[in-house]
Amino acid sequence: MWTISFRPGRRSSARSWIAKFSAVPLLWAASAALTAGTEAQQSPAAATSSMRAAPALHLTLHEREYFHARGLDVLVFNNWYDGNFSDSKIAGIELIHHGVRTATNGDVRLSPTPEQWDPVSQLLRRDVRHADGVIETRLAYPAHDFEYLIRARPRAGGIVLQVVLDAPLPPELEGRAGFNLEFLPSAYFGKAYLMDASSGIFPRYPSGPTGRTASGEPERLPLASGRKLVLAPEDPERRISIDGGGAQLGLFDGRNQAQNGWFVVRSLLPSARTGVALEWFVAASVVEDWTRPDVIAHSQVGYHPAQEKVAIIERDERSGAPGVVRVLRAGADGEVIEAYSGEPKHWGKYLRYHYYTFDFSSVREPGVYMLESAGERTRAFRIAADVYATGWHPTLDVFFPVQMDHMFVNEAYRVWHGASHLDDARQAPLNHQHFDLYAQGPSTDSPFEPGEHIPGLNIGGWYDAGDYDLRTQTHYATVRSLVQTWERFRPRRDETTIDQTRRHVEIHRPDGVPDILQQIEHGALMLVAQHRVFGHAIPGIVEPDLGQYTHLGDAVTKTDNQVDDPARENSASDDRWAFTTATTALNYGSAAGLAAASRALRGYRDELAQECLEAAERAWDMEKRRKPNLFRFGNTTGGDPADEEIRAAVELLLATGNERYAERLGALWPVMDQRFGMHAIDAVRVLPQMDRDFARKVRARAARHRAERAKVVSDNPFGVPITRGGWAGNGTIVDFANTAYYLHRAFPDLCGKEDTLRGLEYLYGRHPDSNISFVSGVGAHSKTVAYGINRADFSFIAGGVVPGVLILNPDFPENKEDWPFLWGQNEYVISVAASYVFLVHAAHELVTAGEEGS
Repeated sequence: MWTISFRPGRRSSARSWIAKFSAVPLLWAASAALTAGTEAQQSPAAATSSMRAAPALHLTLHEREYFHARGLDVLVFNNWYDGNFSDSKIAGIELIHHGVRTATNGDVRLSPTPEQWDPVSQLLRRDVRHADGVIETRLAYPAHDFEYLIRARPRAGGIVLQVVLDAPLPPELEGRAGFNLEFLPSAYFGKAYLMDASSGIFPRYPSGPTGRTASGEPERLPLASGRKLVLAPEDPERRISIDGGGAQLGLFDGRNQAQNGWFVVRSLLPSARTGVALEWFVAASVVEDWTRPDVIAHSQVGYHPAQEKVAIIERDERSGAPGVVRVLRAGADGEVIEAYSGEPKHWGKYLRYHYYTFDFSSVREPGVYMLESAGERTRAFRIAADVYATGWHPTLDVFFPVQMDHMFVNEAYRVWHGASHLDDARQAPLNHQHFDLYAQGPSTDSPFEPGEHIPGLNIGGWYDAGDYDLRTQTHYATVRSLVQTWERFRPRRDETTIDQTRRHVEIHRPDGVPDILQQIEHGALMLVAQHRVFGHAIPGIVEPDLGQYTHLGDAVTKTDNQVDDPARENSASDDRWAFTTATTALNYGSAAGLAAASRALRGYRDELAQECLEAAERAWDMEKRRKPNLFRFGNTTGGDPADEEIRAAVELLLATGNERYAERLGALWPVMDQRFGMHAIDAVRVLPQMDRDFARKVRARAARHRAERAKVVSDNPFGVPITRGGWAGNGTIVDFANTAYYLHRAFPDLCGKEDTLRGLEYLYGRHPDSNISFVSGVGAHSKTVAYGINRADFSFIAGGVVPGVLILNPDFPENKEDWPFLWGQNEYVISVAASYVFLVHAAHELVTAGEEGS
């Protein structure tokens, strides 16, 4: 039986706490003794928390359909696997303990330490019974004809979790199916655990134990086994107890299986039993009168003297108004003086917190400042005219070079990676669905047989994100963003040597060429290579098996960099696969990227520029001659064909001035009108090439868009569209801000500049859950633990932009700062980085160049 018990306390000494519980069972007495010996090593929050017990609290069923008590929430299948990337650690039974989600994936699993792509159950039905305070969820493993029910109900001091079977466990699942609950490793590093009469410390780095099965395969063994488990007995903010109700509990370290694994508590389901087959009682320590600390959401980079400056204070719903907020200025001599103070305004409730806005726009004197509210003080930020001048430098200087495939990348004494994937690529097999959302259709659409080496693809391209595939759809979006930055702002920054002939990159060593042109070239080389080889765009190039795909570290070690030759003894057969289906959407999207690149590369790489333009025009003509290929799979086969055609027409019109592209855009206006938020930037960019009727339509649609935009952002205090889903929304917010910039420059009487600046402020720290900058290395406090290619080192890549705040249903905003492996919150993506570079330039122009039109 699992019980989540709550043992809150008030401030008192460890000794008085022990005395209070001198007669409790051994489990709690031992935890008290451990507390007395480790108090000095507790977190600051835990060390100052109350240690004296109060009467046990009771979970109640919240109106938002989860169990709630002060200091603890128990989510019961409020969130589910999103279907795109399998197990994303946001599903099943989950615990939010003192404001931190510390446990997830409470469900029946078929392994003690499941990996990302291991089988997960299918959610059939979820019933919330408010009358008796119970949540029941029916689930199944259809491949095994196995259904079960998970029932959650409160009991004094905790919650009971039951696994209920209508029929006995299928024989093939005996010894395999068990109830798992996974605990966040970073929440428990260095803390103790008690299993019956034994004890241990949660390891910072995995070290087994591992055995071998009868067939010789690795078998994950438990750190400890027993009937009752206490996690972190010394820390009242993280203490959890689990009573297995007679069932054996195993505590496993999932990181032995994969670096993104969690600590797992597991009980096997018994065979030949129906009804309540397993019952746990889970109990959690809750600090008496706990309230979540405030977040003072503000820009970690700072503000231009003349811009609007509004901090947003996020408060626990039990807290009242924060009182006076102070703006403090730090002087050269270390003296801190008050520059401004005032009462914040109550905005209202959003998700689970209350928000207050504090406007300090009147503070305009350049200098170094901090904000102070209710005892919380921020880090220093600047008010300066050049505050946005350099925010994009790490992205172009470091992030983009590090992501460059097929290149040796060096930074002073550090080699980021060798020249990887020089054996690209092999033809993917027919009718094959890849685990990372690629698929090959019934034809190769290429002159190569499945498994055959395809020459000419080992050039250009960036690692798509925190993985190493070359996703065409991301690439042409990235090239277009970089070209827009070049054409609009002409940044000539040169910090990097890029030698395509030698496949060599040196960070912080100028070579006389603007870095942004060399990055456009690198993306264009990957796109044009596809047209050289196949005559059309392809979905992309990716590792063929999970063993290679999950590789972390230097990408040069993913393959032997030698073309696979079946006739050669010991040939590795490790070359990446090229998925080559010729979809209409990808062909148009690639044409857009190539046409854009052709303009930027004129005068730098004229021959390549011409080849890019010719390939783009051939792709356009190809699509006009043939029946559309509408093959779709995952997120790798292009967007809506009409949307992609609009982008191609825009870039080709800007590259050639050919009237046929203008005519086609006129015919596609209904699509642009319907999805104006998606196409507003392109509509504005081609205004000089279009007729007055088109311009009139765009202006009228921009006026309506202003009202639509205001409605979208009105549900939160941050003034930007905060999305829901398995991937956080920084990409959407950057697009929103860049769209606002273009509309403001085209129609300043209709659209202000505030949305652009608010979008950038959101990235820089004015967002829910924390005030961290989502751009690594930019701002006083930024993401330094992120999902990049070096995530196993709990590190970052300067200039990378993470997805941001993920909203877990129904009301919990989260971005883990101490756990990089949640890709939906922390994974860098090249296209968002490119859009961010544009946004910083746009914001700098808006705050420094006045209101003159473009």
